[in-house]
Parts: sequence; C-alpha cells; structure tokens
Amino acid sequence: MLSQPSKELVTVPNPEKGRDYEILCETDELTCICPVTGQPDFATVRITYVPDEFLVELKSLKMYIWSYRNEGAFHEAVTNTILDDLVRVLSPRRMTVETVWKVRGGVLTTVTASHP
Repeated sequence: MLSQPSKELVTVPNPEKGRDYEILCETDELTCICPVTGQPDFATVRITYVPDEFLVELKSLKMYIWSYRNEGAFHEAVTNTILDDLVRVLSPRRMTVETVWKVRGGVLTTVTASHP
C-alpha cells in the first residue's frame, strides 16, 4: 500500500501525562510552492512541545508535512497553520513550530510561532 499525503493528524495517549517533558520532532522534508513565483520552497521544520493528554503519531505527522508539497502558501502561513492544526488535535501544554526556509534570492527566512 502506497503512502499518500494527508491532513489527518493522528494522536496517541501520552504515557507520562503527569510529567512535563519536551518532545522535538524535526524534518527537512517540508516543501510547498511559492504563491507568487510558482517555484518550490524547501524548509526544515522543528516542532517542540510539552504534551498533555496526547502525542502526535509520527507517520501521520510525516504525511501531514508531505501534504504541503503541492500547495501554494507563504512561509508564515505554513508555519502558523502547522501550529494551529497541531494545537487543535493535541491541546499541548505548550508548543513552538519553527520553519527554516532554504535560501532563495540570497535571503534565509526563519519563522517561529508559539502556543500559548
């Protein structure tokens, strides 16, 4: 069965919900399309969070990140949408999403969005 991109984020129970601990998920496989030029944009995304009741299941996170590949979106919109979608399904104690976009036109762009 082939994997397909998906906006569905699957959760799993947090086995240590009584403790504050930090999780870092990082991948350099975030891509989207520049809505102005139509050129591909490439980024590393770092998701750092302190879970409450739930954790994000990692394969669903990978498929979710993959789902941006053919979408036209600005860097800031992608970063904030990822944060909003993860906060919606996880209700973490805190979360930060950072995207580091590869240089294009001589400009490296880093976007950071946090909850709360």
